[in-house]
Amino acid sequence: MKNKLTAEQLRVLGVMLEKQVTTPDQYPMSINGITTACNQKSNREPIVDYSESQVQNVVDELVNLRLLSDTGPSGRVTKYRHRFYGSDFSSYQFSQEQAAILCVLFLRGPQTPGELRTRTQRLASFSDVQQIESCLQELAEHADGSFVVKLEREPGKRESRFAHLFADVEISQAVAATTTSTFASNNDSELQQRVDELEQSVAELKAELAELKQLILD
Repeated sequence: MKNKLTAEQLRVLGVMLEKQVTTPDQYPMSINGITTACNQKSNREPIVDYSESQVQNVVDELVNLRLLSDTGPSGRVTKYRHRFYGSDFSSYQFSQEQAAILCVLFLRGPQTPGELRTRTQRLASFSDVQQIESCLQELAEHADGSFVVKLEREPGKRESRFAHLFADVEISQAVAATTTSTFASNNDSELQQRVDELEQSVAELKAELAELKQLILD
């Protein structure tokens, strides 16, 4: 692995990979465009609220890492393109299908093969889930190192999720642990809500029973 990246760097890089394919007329991208795409509410997890100055700092970091480059001023605005894959001068030699999977993992965190099949439709053409699984295996056994890892299957889930390894391994593991913790927390919250509702129902029944007893005695 050539670079270990921060969550902010991965969000910006994922945005560049996505928008190059989905909105080619707006690519290369300005800092304003990158910021808007980073902060959009759809197809992102977690939702973030970066400022343009934050994004500019992250973009400068990625330029220094040779993962982005600027195209020079276009009018009064400098625009940027990625150097992640796609040419002889790119940092990595990935296929479009491999890059599509990594893009979704950068933008949405760990995913199952089924989720990746659905969420890469705008980025690459996969005929079925088996092709996704084959591509994941290629990324896990890549000549330049492992780029994805299969996580332990969560309780109640039929499929295991896959995470990228462009962040520190500890970060990837923390993502899995956080998700599992959230899953358990959500279950606890739902259980507590049901207990509270039952207790309220019992209290109401007791009050109604007391009223009936009083009417009988009267």
